[in-house]
Amino acid sequence: MSLIASPSTDDTEARKILEDLSRKSGISLSGARIRRSSSRFCLGVEHGDYNGTELFGVGTDRFIWMAFRPNGTDHLRLFSGNFEQDGVIDVSLAEIPEPGTAPDSWARFPMGVAWLLKREGYPVTKGMDAILYGNIPGGGMSRSASLTLNLLLSLAEVNGIDLASEMRVVDLAQAVENNYIGSPCGNLDQIMILFAREGMGTHYNPSDRSIRHVPLGAGAPDFRIMSLDTGTMRPGLEKSTYKIRHSECAAMVDLCREPFGITTLGDVRTEELHEAILARFGESHPALCRRLTYIHHAQQRFARMLRAWEQGDITTVGAIFRADGLGLRDDYEISGRELETMCDIVRTVPGVLGERMLGGGDKGASGALVLTESEAAVRAAVETSYPRSHPAYASRYAVHSCRMVDGITILPGW
Repeated sequence: MSLIASPSTDDTEARKILEDLSRKSGISLSGARIRRSSSRFCLGVEHGDYNGTELFGVGTDRFIWMAFRPNGTDHLRLFSGNFEQDGVIDVSLAEIPEPGTAPDSWARFPMGVAWLLKREGYPVTKGMDAILYGNIPGGGMSRSASLTLNLLLSLAEVNGIDLASEMRVVDLAQAVENNYIGSPCGNLDQIMILFAREGMGTHYNPSDRSIRHVPLGAGAPDFRIMSLDTGTMRPGLEKSTYKIRHSECAAMVDLCREPFGITTLGDVRTEELHEAILARFGESHPALCRRLTYIHHAQQRFARMLRAWEQGDITTVGAIFRADGLGLRDDYEISGRELETMCDIVRTVPGVLGERMLGGGDKGASGALVLTESEAAVRAAVETSYPRSHPAYASRYAVHSCRMVDGITILPGW
């Protein structure tokens, strides 16, 4: 079974796939429910979560579907249609491996969720059977966060655990990736999925940890959110340039903490402060200063982008999305060759309002905001040009046209 399903996969088809996987694995779905978790599309500020900026994005209709039920034992038993070669994952809740000792496979995620809940003092004694299937592209649309949230909410439900608040869920899901998987991710992905609402953007303000749902303004032209999957597979964030950028930003904060009184790069909100820091460290730490410059300029554009969204001015939203992409490429230096090829191709198509790499960087997917009338032209341009530029991925790339959806949904079970 392909790792990435057809873009036409819907809930009915996913249910049939789960039933087929149940027969293959021998894990019964009797009494199971389905929890569906979405992907996400960040409109700003990409890489802003660990730098203290405001965030804005939407949930998108590429999903992980998980059929789950209590199994009356103290074991987790799980089977993924995306990783059938791994077979049934069967682990005792009393014998969860410690961080760094779990198998280097998707099994780390359910193990990590169980480990984290137990570490936080929650009573995790009831086992769970689960069958999973997803069609989220690998890299750029937060497949790992979607998986972690789904597992976390489902295992907590099976064990009757009250996680108190949605922000507590965000923190726990981030902690699974930080403390068990070893990924230095921030909280952007978890927030944009957990709080996603159909037809609206999610605005997160870190100063008070508030969430605001922002409807798209009336009069917005019909447009598509498109994911341009390069066919490349990015390793986990812990093995990528993301980890280096995270460390560089922390190093820049350390340099500036005493002379300029900042605690995150997001604290650099004025051009005067930005210029003063560049004057102080530009020659001695040019790369770190470029990282700051991207965050500063993206943060300056953020309020304008948010206003444009509220007004339905998708042309301006797209232009800012494009400007952020150039900053990610040139100042943050987090993009990759295949990602930029996708951007270069679609940038030439009339009706493409903006494009840039998505997510952690290096590999994975780029994204674009496209007038609906231009969607077919984007597909044709990619189909013509991308395989010529990267023939090794000619059979693996994909173009996804997405819509805004709720992030977490419970569907009827069996």
